[in-house]
Amino acid sequence: MSDTKDQFRPDDHDNDHFLLTTVVGSYPKPKWLNRAKELYQDPDHSFDAEDYQEAKDDAARLITAEHERAGLDVVVDGEMRRNEMVEFFAHRIEGYEFNGPVKVWGHNYFDKPSVVSDVEYTDSWLVDEYEFTAAATDRPVKVPITGPYTLASWSFNEAYEDDAELSYALADLVNEEIEKLVEAGARYIQIDEPALATTPDDHAIVGECLERIVADIPEDVRIGLHVCYGDYSRIYPEILEYPVDEFDLELANGDYDQLDVFKDPEFTADLALGVTDVHVAEVESVEQIEENILKGLEIVPPEQLVVSPDCGVKLLPREVAYGKMANMAEAARNVEAELDAGLEIDRNAPTPADD
Repeated sequence: MSDTKDQFRPDDHDNDHFLLTTVVGSYPKPKWLNRAKELYQDPDHSFDAEDYQEAKDDAARLITAEHERAGLDVVVDGEMRRNEMVEFFAHRIEGYEFNGPVKVWGHNYFDKPSVVSDVEYTDSWLVDEYEFTAAATDRPVKVPITGPYTLASWSFNEAYEDDAELSYALADLVNEEIEKLVEAGARYIQIDEPALATTPDDHAIVGECLERIVADIPEDVRIGLHVCYGDYSRIYPEILEYPVDEFDLELANGDYDQLDVFKDPEFTADLALGVTDVHVAEVESVEQIEENILKGLEIVPPEQLVVSPDCGVKLLPREVAYGKMANMAEAARNVEAELDAGLEIDRNAPTPADD
């Protein structure tokens, strides 16, 4: 079990219990930021790089403040400076190149990069982003980074023997970046590996990547792993061997059908439980989110529970995203108060699936 969570407990926290509240990362961009990008990309317009930088700075401040206003304990800037989770990093890693969009489904296109030579770390990817956000808030800031396995799996590999070798090379670069972030003051890093649950036979590759990622990282730095959209029974309990403090899991979207997967054997890490469904453009009630939080307490005790949305919320209407965050924070505080008052959770109680 991790002991890195309490450093993020606010000094003025009202309850004895503490269920850390945070977000996975992405948040809807203000419409004017998308318009600013269009103007910047328009060769006939005078809106230049400096103007666009100012727009991104303003959006980052705004969304960081929106997370504060919602009551979150740990905030991010909503990834206002990022576009797509692989593309953003591929532009910053030597060895990648882009050859145009690839159709992924329906009318959706993805600018899928190719690795054409050895990947190399040149300049920092996220330190400026982190330092800006940390200066804009007095709350702890989490830094999400797309993991090496996903960076490899969602790219064309034209330079390495296989995706495993590419993943390991990228993991070494992620390690370098985290070292830079730690030097800048970051204490909460989240590795995003959405490709893991869709290709679970490669869990050993991800494990080796994580070993490389955390090499020489101080023990007080909290490392989380975000996994979504898959059959968790194919990677559990093997993932408990990963050198991470926290697993951030999407469970609300499946109505907690996979909850029992994590009950046996015992879940020994911290659980960042998805308690709001990012695929539904309706704000769950505080009462519903409280019920969802209690489901997480069937898996882990309160000291191991973190409260989060299922995934990034960037595709939701902005007012819906905010409503989900605010209700989530309120629900977490209510459950803390109930726990303080003596609420007990029977972690061995059978669920309907067991009957």
